[in-house]
Amino acid sequence: MDGSMMAGGAASMSPTSPVSSRHGHGHGNSNGTNKRKRSSMIGIESSPGSNLDDHDAEQEKKRQPGVKRACNECRQQKLRCDVVQDPFQSCSRCNRLKLECKIESNFKRVGKRSKHAEMEKEIDRLRRSLARAKSQGFTPEADDDMDSPIAASNPTYTHTHTRNPSLMGSDEAVSSLLHLKRGGNYNMPRYSHDLENVKLTEEDVNNLFRQFWAFYHQFLPFLNPSQAPDLFYQQHPLLFWSIISVAARRYNPPNANDLLSNLSGPLTRFLWSTIGEVPSNYYVVKAMCLLCTWPLPTSTTSSDPTHILCGVMMKTATGIGLHRPNNIQDFSRVSVELNKEQLNDRVTTWAVCNIVAQSVGTGYGQPASTLYDWTLASRAGEESAFQLSRDLEARLQIERFCDKVSKEMYSNASDPRGVAGDEHRAMLMRVYRRDYAELNASILSQGLGPIVSLHLRAAALHMRLAGFFDSSKTPGYMDDLMGLWRATTAFLDEILEVDQATSPRDGVGGHLLLHCSNYIGQMMVAAGFALLKLMRSFFSKTIDFQRGRTLFHQTIRAIRATSVVNNDLQWRLAELMVQMWNGARLEHNQHNFNSNDNSPIQMDDSLQLKVRCRHSMSLVFDSVWRWREDFQASGRGTIDCR
Repeated sequence: MDGSMMAGGAASMSPTSPVSSRHGHGHGNSNGTNKRKRSSMIGIESSPGSNLDDHDAEQEKKRQPGVKRACNECRQQKLRCDVVQDPFQSCSRCNRLKLECKIESNFKRVGKRSKHAEMEKEIDRLRRSLARAKSQGFTPEADDDMDSPIAASNPTYTHTHTRNPSLMGSDEAVSSLLHLKRGGNYNMPRYSHDLENVKLTEEDVNNLFRQFWAFYHQFLPFLNPSQAPDLFYQQHPLLFWSIISVAARRYNPPNANDLLSNLSGPLTRFLWSTIGEVPSNYYVVKAMCLLCTWPLPTSTTSSDPTHILCGVMMKTATGIGLHRPNNIQDFSRVSVELNKEQLNDRVTTWAVCNIVAQSVGTGYGQPASTLYDWTLASRAGEESAFQLSRDLEARLQIERFCDKVSKEMYSNASDPRGVAGDEHRAMLMRVYRRDYAELNASILSQGLGPIVSLHLRAAALHMRLAGFFDSSKTPGYMDDLMGLWRATTAFLDEILEVDQATSPRDGVGGHLLLHCSNYIGQMMVAAGFALLKLMRSFFSKTIDFQRGRTLFHQTIRAIRATSVVNNDLQWRLAELMVQMWNGARLEHNQHNFNSNDNSPIQMDDSLQLKVRCRHSMSLVFDSVWRWREDFQASGRGTIDCR
């Protein structure tokens, strides 16, 4: 019996056994067959004769390669296959369906159950990814059709798995994620640029650049508006982020609230790390021109690095040879050939460097690190690569005039404070008044627009502020003060008029104060303190007090309008002026000023400055010093502006 059982077991295990190949036939003996199978298995495990069966199995393995096999495709579908192995000939089914017919010994069929299980896992994973996206605020729009490729190719796709309840709704999950991957109507911000924790989408960048071209470019027109933002980034990331910081002064993208405040720290670190690497790229110089013209906001003058940055800008420019564009190879380790367009861009950048350096020097009351050399003096004709635009040429002439005033008035080698003597200053003032009249006539005749005209007015104010250095015994003292009053009111009237203008021709109507350069804001502060100082003195008897009062309050509002963040320096200085105005009780004393009073004016030295080392801006620093002395010391003032 044991032998027959072992024989039966061996037969049942054989791949060529009739039992294994025909066990589906003969239904009446099915139970007996199963019993024999079970008993034979027991016999194999327990009988000492199982070694014989191992020998038979090895014989079967030797015969196995001779078994006719179906191709992979037919085996997957459990279909009859007529493939010929030697010599190999593809089966008729693969030929008909244009499938790859091959036989692999390690091929395994993929069952539907395992395939469905994998699909369920994949759908589960997709649902989790979709949930994570939604948890981050990326939600589909209500009218989104979810037109995935699966649904588009098969309209009835959403009903194909209803036979399996576990797959109900899976199509929607797959379709949603496919749509999400393709960037459908999901409100997902795709960040194209980042600086530390500041991230911007492509749309944010485009909007910011549009703001820059519309409102800031006209104050310093040296960049190319037709150039794409990405090209600025390729030229140098610092130039790109500098443009972003300027545009962010008045604009916050939807995906980047409070952009200017958030960008200040990362941009400052990026700026100084770039400088620390000793840049040889002149696009870095362009970036510094922008950051000196529209500095990042600060609340005190002592923490403002603009004057230092301006010096770095000029040294970087000369270090890479911007002042010698025809001999650029003298400043480079490799040979450099510039075409006409590249040469003109470098000349323009060098001119802008000097314009910015002079305005920074004037606005901060410091010696300007300008260099007006042959490059800026050479004008070989309209077609020359050294030719500047009309606006920049006019601005350069204005700043050269300011440079001349500063160097002659406030660089006296025989005076410990550098201030020219009274007689010498009076003589210089006569010369500069004539020079300014010629410059004014020349520039205004060109009809260059309000920005150039405004800087022309600022130059006149810069020249006339030297009147505060005169003593009451200086010949023509009252005439100089009247000239200062007129220059101050003309500058402020120009600003207020341009800011209120709505003519499309001007291009800056209604936006000047919001987007003006730091230099214009500084000159407004100087004009405001000049009004305040003159109206508190004996000179007030010679002017229209009511007009001065109205203009002063308009100036306060204008200075506040230039503030870009809460409690920045411009806002603080405006508050300081208000405190000084109220402290002088000018509102209560205005009835004492009678324009019809013909009595002699008792001049004194009340307009003299104690702070005299900050050029024309000495008035501003002197006013802050007096405020500290008169108001803060007595507990009536709480603003710290230095």
